[in-house]
Amino acid sequence: MTCYRLDDDLWFPPVEESEDCGLLAVGGDLSPERLLMAYSLGIFPWYNPGDPILWWSPDPRCVLFPENIHRSRSLKRFMTKSSYRISFDENFAAVIYWCRGLRAGLDGSGTWITPEMRSAYIRLHDLGFAHSVECWDGDQLVGGLYGVAIGRCFFGESMFSRQTNASKVVLVHLMEHLKEKGYLLLDCQQTTDHLLSMGAEEISRDHFSDLLSEAELPPHGPLVSYF
Repeated sequence: MTCYRLDDDLWFPPVEESEDCGLLAVGGDLSPERLLMAYSLGIFPWYNPGDPILWWSPDPRCVLFPENIHRSRSLKRFMTKSSYRISFDENFAAVIYWCRGLRAGLDGSGTWITPEMRSAYIRLHDLGFAHSVECWDGDQLVGGLYGVAIGRCFFGESMFSRQTNASKVVLVHLMEHLKEKGYLLLDCQQTTDHLLSMGAEEISRDHFSDLLSEAELPPHGPLVSYF
């Protein structure tokens, strides 16, 4: 397969042209227009500091359907007793700060959340497409996640936890919110044991593309967020 090089024009190659590892294209920019087009096509950016922007469409794709969220008995007991407070979009900038900070090394190179990525998603948040879920212990932000909501699909980007079960509690509350709002799925992008333990599953790229159409993500035309 060929890895495509993007230019200043707003376009992406067909996702079927991705390499076996999921890499589809290199270059372009992180403008809101390009990011929203990418997500609507099932593509997302992921690259290391110092590298060009890399665009991915992996096969298989890890997703979590709202009705399939799994809460272990221990997590249920924890949530019953916990004093955590959950909020939505209360401090998006702080969530992305902690998602970056807990992964970065001393030189900041240990995370894909580069300063450019951080600025790009804050712009999407200002436009009403990127959202955060926060977990508070008193006035301390102890867990959270952020992602992009288009149509009836939420594209998860990153999460963090500074205290016991904080990220799990955040994910459960997000899935309950998505179910209430009629969302079809949470795109987890990459498969992890943590996500699988919470009910996520792998589906084919073709199936994922079909679900994007069902979730009201037209490949071209106006995009809306129902978050």
